[in-house]
Amino acid sequence: MDVLKQYLSLCWLKNNPLELPRSLGFFKQNLLFYFVVAYFMQTNMTTDPLESFVEVSIETLLALTFIGVMLFFNRTLYAYIQVATAILFCANIVALPLIPVLIWLTVSEDLLSYYFLGLLLLWEFALVTNIIRRVLSINIFASLILSLVYFIVAYLGAFGLGQLM
Repeated sequence: MDVLKQYLSLCWLKNNPLELPRSLGFFKQNLLFYFVVAYFMQTNMTTDPLESFVEVSIETLLALTFIGVMLFFNRTLYAYIQVATAILFCANIVALPLIPVLIWLTVSEDLLSYYFLGLLLLWEFALVTNIIRRVLSINIFASLILSLVYFIVAYLGAFGLGQLM
């Protein structure tokens, strides 16, 4: 429970991911939760469960690979578990209110649901930007660019590769 509280402060832009405990078990739990939630959301957008599974698998693999490559070039690969856990945990926390908002958006297409969706996506972008900024010790502009590249590689890359298959 203590690990959960420490990682939860990341969602309020307070902690440095490098100062958080390294826990392979917590990483695996977050990875599983991330995959299940992403699969749930993807299956609601497509009709083929196998296609959804493949696309979510590619998305997860691309996200984890991007984190690894980023840390490799920064020579901080030793922090892979902490950083990957931080990004997955933050995505999971954002996904908790995101799922009802997506259901609300799908059912009603209310303008307010689009605003909430935009706020949640902006929050996730800010969280990833903050994690990258703190881990790589770079300025905010560079971390914004790297965060944008992360989202393009992970989400649009998975979509593109999924369409090719």
